[in-house]
Amino acid sequence: MDDLVTLGGLVTSMALVAVAAAISLWRRLGLERQIVWAAARALTQLLLVGAALTLIIDPGQPLVWSWLWVAAMVLYAGDVARRRAPEVPRIMPLAIAAFGCAAVVTLGVLFGTGVFPLEGRTLVPIAGMMVGNSMTATVLGARRLVEELRDKRDEVEARLALGQPGRRAAVPYVRSALRSALLPQIETTKATGLVFLPGAMTGLILAGVPPVQAVLVQAVVMFLILASVTTTAVVVALGLVRRLFTADHRLLALPRPAESAA
Repeated sequence: MDDLVTLGGLVTSMALVAVAAAISLWRRLGLERQIVWAAARALTQLLLVGAALTLIIDPGQPLVWSWLWVAAMVLYAGDVARRRAPEVPRIMPLAIAAFGCAAVVTLGVLFGTGVFPLEGRTLVPIAGMMVGNSMTATVLGARRLVEELRDKRDEVEARLALGQPGRRAAVPYVRSALRSALLPQIETTKATGLVFLPGAMTGLILAGVPPVQAVLVQAVVMFLILASVTTTAVVVALGLVRRLFTADHRLLALPRPAESAA
């Protein structure tokens, strides 16, 4: 099949970046440099990743290289979570553990039952979608839980004073944090196909795949993301509760984001 996008087409599409920068300049938003830098950085990263994936997912390469790529994605996502939520104590190892649990559940179902063949070309992109979407929910849920426990400390300590253990006292706040983490993905799932066409489906159609087959693939991806987001959010929330309360059921001091950054 001929190349869908040529080098000339890529260069031409950069005019769209110029449009965004021009609008920023027109409205005096001061975002021109950030827009251009973001586009240039994204393009560079995509080209490097594309070159690396060309080698890694080649059918002749051992599958272990694809698994190592997945492990690297998980570690990097854990570091991103740490940087995005500095006020959450030791979130990096907790996030990595959550991504691992989500991988066991989602990849186990998709590859263990034969929904997709276990190959580099399927493992790496599917794991990437799992980790990428789960990372957002992980950060959102963790930050919300810390915020709830910090801002409602008097309520939490009142529950503890009544004899409730830490986990029991944190239940309403865990529930609130999980709802905040999961609702965006639930709403996105409900709007799929009517309000917007997701990236996986759009890419397949552009590549010439029949629309019905593209829809089936997108449905599987959508269920994958929903399960991975839910799994990681729950693992992080429950793990975080264990860390935020001492063995004798006292709530630790929780600094605000500015204090954590300092």
